[in-house]
Amino acid sequence: MAFSLFKKEKSESEVFAVFPEDIYKSGELTLRDVISPSALEISPGFLRLGEKFARTVFFFSYPRYLHTNWFSPIINLDKIFDIAMFVHPVDTSLVLRQLRRQVARVQSQIQTREEKGLVRDPMLDTAYQDLESLRDKLQQATEKLFNFGLYITIYENSEEELNKTESQIRGVLESKLVYAKPALFQQEEGFHSTLPLNTDRLLIHNYMNSGPISSTFPFVSFDLTSNKGILYGINRHNNSLILFDRYSLENANSVTFAISGAGKSYSMKLEILRSLMFGVDVIILDPEREYEFLAQTVGGMHFNLSLTSSHHINPFDLPPPREDESPADILRSNIINLIGLFRIMLGGLTPAEDALLDRAISETYASRDITPETDFAAAQPPLMSDLALILANTEGGEGTAAGCNVYRSSLYLEHRPGRAEEAVACG
Repeated sequence: MAFSLFKKEKSESEVFAVFPEDIYKSGELTLRDVISPSALEISPGFLRLGEKFARTVFFFSYPRYLHTNWFSPIINLDKIFDIAMFVHPVDTSLVLRQLRRQVARVQSQIQTREEKGLVRDPMLDTAYQDLESLRDKLQQATEKLFNFGLYITIYENSEEELNKTESQIRGVLESKLVYAKPALFQQEEGFHSTLPLNTDRLLIHNYMNSGPISSTFPFVSFDLTSNKGILYGINRHNNSLILFDRYSLENANSVTFAISGAGKSYSMKLEILRSLMFGVDVIILDPEREYEFLAQTVGGMHFNLSLTSSHHINPFDLPPPREDESPADILRSNIINLIGLFRIMLGGLTPAEDALLDRAISETYASRDITPETDFAAAQPPLMSDLALILANTEGGEGTAAGCNVYRSSLYLEHRPGRAEEAVACG
């Protein structure tokens, strides 16, 4: 620690002082000091980070064909490791010149064997076909060539466990004719290469075109990922994405169970927001009014349903017809639904009352110019009081009108439903 001292005369005494900047710098911590391990040991075959042992292995040989999902057994291993994939584009014109020379060399070897009368070599024939096929794809721009580097850093609690895990990974890979080896005397470079810093310090690459590289896509979980849907989370077993569309099933119902404070409400709100992006209609029954702010944020509406509230339900309201729907069908369907509603409200209807109510509801809609022949998209729907008035003036409808008057104060809605994609919360 460096101290800066100065001396001045003051009442025939000496005064010594230390600059505040030096005291501050002596106790200053950087982000690297906070996140770095307590100790670091670099050995030829592994790193020791505090109490953890780490080893980086690199891939150096691949088979002629890589099938889709070949990397899945490694990703699904119940081990702790970091995977780094580096894809460096290669100049196509430069590669085509190199391939031309390589094709000429292989073709010359094939012709030399034929001139000597030797049996053909299947390896040379296969190499010639592969080179010509790759040249055609590169020339037609249907494929691109890259320098591909794949590294894995394994973490364990001891060197013995590290060796066991490495043998397990290499055994799985060698069964697929993919070979890897540890980065001896380059463990520090390998560890840095697998950190999320986008720095490839090992620089151990293989030429690979677009198709084989795409087969190493890591998010492959056949049991938790579907082709469409919303993101629900991350699979904690293999860190793959969980994409699911429950509306693609025959029954789209779901139930969420969790202890108090586990995040049920947060999870449901997140699902609602992501579902709205796909045009899903959302209606929420919210007795505790915890979704009111969410509905306002996404441009939806919140209705407080109670006897003293200004918002009430109007069963006569009609939904806007879609492009493939007939307005007459919507009107008739709603009339049938209203008759079923009144059966419940009035405790049952006789056949005569049923026919009378059907005719009265149609006349109630007609009083607001809502008929099967008119465009009622912008019409104001009638109210319960309109139906009660028509029933009261109809012979035999006085009793039904008296029953409707009981509900006329609670069945009324001032606001019409908004757009279909808006979330509606009813508290």
